[in-house]
Amino acid sequence: MRRTKKEIQTRAVVDNLLNTCPVGRLGTIGNDGYPRIKPLNFVYLNGKIYFHSAKEGEKIDDIIRDNRVLFEIDEPMGYVKSGKNPCSAKYLYRSIMIRGKAVIVSDDGERLLALRSLMEKYQPEGGYGEFLTEKLNITAVVRIGIEEITGKEDIG
Repeated sequence: MRRTKKEIQTRAVVDNLLNTCPVGRLGTIGNDGYPRIKPLNFVYLNGKIYFHSAKEGEKIDDIIRDNRVLFEIDEPMGYVKSGKNPCSAKYLYRSIMIRGKAVIVSDDGERLLALRSLMEKYQPEGGYGEFLTEKLNITAVVRIGIEEITGKEDIG
């Protein structure tokens, strides 16, 4: 990180952001060699990132071809207006960048744990019932093993 004074030093801040941020962005390498970025819902569980997907599509094709991925989340905190100098304007934020390897989860227990954890994150009040077998059969669960994680912030 070029500006180390902006590095998030506290692991609790990183973990809290990973547990509360609603949207993450997955970066993969497309079949044409260009990067692709896809927004998605995710859950941070046992030191790994999980998300669900259709079993077929660009994300899955990219991961099968090259499982190296980037994952990013950010929390915008507010805009600081400039006075008489436009260069004094800035945006306050926290962000996390993760480098890792994605794998399609085949273990049914791990898949269900990840899917239940996603539901608990996005619908903590419950009431969503059980997963239907026909839906589970067409749903992939992907796990990102974290190899490197960095956090950056400018909170004023």
